[in-house]
Amino acid sequence: MKFIVSSTSLLKQLQAINGVLSSNNTLPILDNFLFEIGKNYLIISASDLETTISAKITIEAKEDGNIAIPARLLLDTLKTFPEQPLTFDVNLKTNSIEISSDFGKYKLAGHNADEFPKLPTIESPASIVLKPEVLVDALTSTLFATGNDELRPVMSGVLCEISPDDVTFVATDAHKLVKYRRTDSSADELTSFILPKKPLNLLKSILGNIEGDVKIEYNKSNALFSFGHVNLICRLIDGNYPNYSAVIPDKNPNKLVIDRATLLGSIKRVSIFSNKTTHQVKLNIKGSELSISAEDLDYSNEANERLTCEYKGEDLKIGFNARFLIEMLSNMDSEAIVIELSTPNKAGIILPHNEDKDNKGKEVLMLIMPVMLNT
Repeated sequence: MKFIVSSTSLLKQLQAINGVLSSNNTLPILDNFLFEIGKNYLIISASDLETTISAKITIEAKEDGNIAIPARLLLDTLKTFPEQPLTFDVNLKTNSIEISSDFGKYKLAGHNADEFPKLPTIESPASIVLKPEVLVDALTSTLFATGNDELRPVMSGVLCEISPDDVTFVATDAHKLVKYRRTDSSADELTSFILPKKPLNLLKSILGNIEGDVKIEYNKSNALFSFGHVNLICRLIDGNYPNYSAVIPDKNPNKLVIDRATLLGSIKRVSIFSNKTTHQVKLNIKGSELSISAEDLDYSNEANERLTCEYKGEDLKIGFNARFLIEMLSNMDSEAIVIELSTPNKAGIILPHNEDKDNKGKEVLMLIMPVMLNT
């Protein structure tokens, strides 16, 4: 069986799906790409059993056939080629592969395609269609807030709530929480499921160059993302997501409006002088002045900056983990933000300022838990 394919076209697709491969696979066959050859097309698949991603490209072929090819060896070889046609000559009896290029020939041992796990299918799925930029924005806004606690796997993923009115993505690690809502996207039925972090990071990296909509099909156990010539199917996280609405305070009488980039820069500088265990920065708000300070008593390090802001409320001192604040502010795109506060021991809410008109249909709420002040 022979087929001819563009070296750069093949490399591009392999690099797109390569991220699903794991370095500690339980099955040796998962260290391979599955090649499914049809007349004038090639479907390449990679899997870690939890997530499977496939890409389809155009080739020249007269015969059908399937073969599993070692992923690392093939990728390392393709990276060295300039654009040129490559001829793959596959012996399906011995699973041997010979690649012919303008420079020479390369032989490698493949594996029987039948050993590769069968691609999962989704029975009786519901579906929703999203624009790729909406999905990328949702993932950028939420993925950083997911947890890593193996004892609470549901919090290591992103909750997706779909209704006839909106689509909401939620992520939390118990210290910070992000709720991302789109009122310009919806589905016919009310449902929710938890998407794992690894396939979402893959999606985020691939979708940046995609034109056309993303179709998401889902049932109780799997979700399938289809876009362009790529299909990604992943197993959903089983379990009940925490009642996140219960931790979002609804009465926050103290409201601070400030330029996001200015605040981010200040926290980055001041936090360098914070305690390396707590990463605590203190916000002291009086009138139209915000004082940001940090200290590390063990090394006698200290920093303090003053910023001008708009503030309505009582004078307030509150402490936060600087790393969490920096993550949140870095993953927002509005010029100005609103920080809503109540008391020093209750969560703070960060919102885009309502004068930001660029993102109609988009609502972002970020919650951060305070840390106990040193003084």
